[in-house]
Amino acid sequence: MARQAKVIRNTKETQISVSLDLDGSGISKLATGVPFLDHMLDQVARHGVFDLEIDAKGDLHIDAHHTVEDIGITLGQAFAKALGSKDGVRRYGHAYVPLDEALSRVVVDLSGRPGLGLKIDFVRARIGEFDVDLVHEFFQGFTNHALVTLHVDNLKGDNAHHQAETAFKAFGRALRMAVELDPRMKGVPSTKGSL
Repeated sequence: MARQAKVIRNTKETQISVSLDLDGSGISKLATGVPFLDHMLDQVARHGVFDLEIDAKGDLHIDAHHTVEDIGITLGQAFAKALGSKDGVRRYGHAYVPLDEALSRVVVDLSGRPGLGLKIDFVRARIGEFDVDLVHEFFQGFTNHALVTLHVDNLKGDNAHHQAETAFKAFGRALRMAVELDPRMKGVPSTKGSL
């Protein structure tokens, strides 16, 4: 069973193509026009061991808001599509990831119900040219369209780059755990019979 998806999103603000293989080897090909986001998405692919290809064109002459949010939306749609009925998945995933002084925790439930709890008190407002408010926009877009419950908490950190990177690495690792197939699980991991 191939757990792959390709999703294209075209709006007046962005044109985005996402290809995803949940059972990949951690290879990414990223061209979002937002270099810091490329760096973060590479961490998700590597630590999630997903193959991920994203090509995005957006109204970056205004700012990166629409591009980052719409990439989160499109990636969320790709995850939902690749997961299909969710038969046999572990459903829940969690990870703690450190990077020097920073530490983040991510917990995910492939619940079918979008819900985001995000707590990152960034020590500064920008990482290079990247506005840290866009971290929330990315995760909100992903959560709403992947239909997952997601908690992202930066527990400590004195460097904004490290705070963000630990969150994205932990996100990749938690997703990896949640989408893994459990050989003991028959059907959907829910007493309701669907997620």
